[in-house]
Amino acid sequence: MPERLRLPTTAPSSTPILQHEPMMRHIFSALALIALAGTASAAPEPANKSVKGMVRVRLVTADGPIVLALDARRAPKTTANFLAYVDDGRLDNTTFYRAARSKTAPTYGFIQGGIGTDARRMLSAVPLEPTSRTGIKHTDTVISMAHGGNPDSATGNFAIMLGAHPSMDAGPNYPGYAAFGHVVAGMDVVRRILAKPIGAGSGPMKGQMILSPVRLIKAERIDGVAKPTGQVKPWLLGVKY
Repeated sequence: MPERLRLPTTAPSSTPILQHEPMMRHIFSALALIALAGTASAAPEPANKSVKGMVRVRLVTADGPIVLALDARRAPKTTANFLAYVDDGRLDNTTFYRAARSKTAPTYGFIQGGIGTDARRMLSAVPLEPTSRTGIKHTDTVISMAHGGNPDSATGNFAIMLGAHPSMDAGPNYPGYAAFGHVVAGMDVVRRILAKPIGAGSGPMKGQMILSPVRLIKAERIDGVAKPTGQVKPWLLGVKY
């Protein structure tokens, strides 16, 4: 089972994932469905166009490519963290392993992927950039970092939203999660991954693990020059922890 990934579940019958649960009272409601309908019609910028302050990244998966636009201007620390994993190849040959979807609205939820529990690929955790600071809300197509009980514990696991998830945004006495970009191409791939057969898992992720995880073959920059960290890559050396 992946590390203590604390992105909230969307299924009303599931155990909430966050330890600080007051903000999770409205995990799934009619308002969420309205938000999904409202955001689905929004037209993101073209995937083939460079936008100032944004860095595009291509995720090559076994189900097809997903192109992200990361907001380096509004979420610089979170974007830099994700790009470090991309530039080092730490996301290559990992998986999308979780599809958290609602039982009553199965096209609403999120998919989660990244390094899972592979500590060999892990870099130092990045401090949280809350939505109250960045202004990037958890709307449809948005990418956000997973973290544990400590909001400053995000490493190399992330989620992509299908529909709006305001319960992930920061609120009074609640840090929320770090949204830092959105999908500009490949939401059809994201939807296919969300629809994969699920089961297994335990605790908050019970019944949400993809039975045949979708391989994330490669993550690569489209914009800018790669800046590898230069840190050791023990998974390539056959080191086992």
